[in-house]
Amino acid sequence: MLPLIAIVLSLVVILLLLGLCATLMMITKPYPQIVRYDDEKYFEDPSTRLKCPFPVLSDIPSVSLSVVVPAYCEEFRLPPMLDECFEYLERRSSNEPKFTYEVLVVNDGSLDRTSEVIMRYVEKYGSDKCRLVHLIKNRGKGGAIRLGVLSSRGEYILFADADGATRFSDLDKLQSAFQLILRKSKRIGSDPDWKIPAIICGSRAHLEQEAIATRSFFRTILMHGFHFLVWLFTVRGIRDTQCGFKFFSRSAARICFPNLHIER
Repeated sequence: MLPLIAIVLSLVVILLLLGLCATLMMITKPYPQIVRYDDEKYFEDPSTRLKCPFPVLSDIPSVSLSVVVPAYCEEFRLPPMLDECFEYLERRSSNEPKFTYEVLVVNDGSLDRTSEVIMRYVEKYGSDKCRLVHLIKNRGKGGAIRLGVLSSRGEYILFADADGATRFSDLDKLQSAFQLILRKSKRIGSDPDWKIPAIICGSRAHLEQEAIATRSFFRTILMHGFHFLVWLFTVRGIRDTQCGFKFFSRSAARICFPNLHIER
């Protein structure tokens, strides 16, 4: 009797799983539908006041580095972050004649004066170095980063949070890690480096003990619980998945961002 019950229960579970899979196949699509309104496909050149079309990710890169900054209601935290960002990039471009860059700040449907703040930097540095990606409707951080990356020109693409939690000079460490990947893959010289798919994730794990000292016990428990769930259900080789400082080769970005489903 017991073996029969076990067989029946197994069949019920299998049928439920098959039904769930069939339902998901009917209501979902393998590739995301990326919605982009016509006005979001252009940036403003402050020298001419003309609307210029953004490039697309499939284009050949024309600058060394694209920095993508998602921003939602960040009129106060954005200026210090952008000041540090441009100070680093300008100093590096002065020291390395071949190094060129752009900063794409994505205004994710902000309700404050974020766009005005961004346009001040566009006017200061010019639209070749700084561009406003203005989203008519709020997408969420994932959607904002995706549209920023899809509009970029860089051989390499870095996204950085607007809160400035990571020092911009730490970019050097990410690029050193990328060079290590190149050496391990033994593909140096075979292709342009940006054609090699690689993702480097920044980490604040070394600051964890300091952060715990300033958190309440309850928040510390929540933090460890979240880290355990991430380890259990998603990735296990990245210590700090929430660090907003991630570096992509253009090849890796072409694989990841057009296939990004989650926008929030």
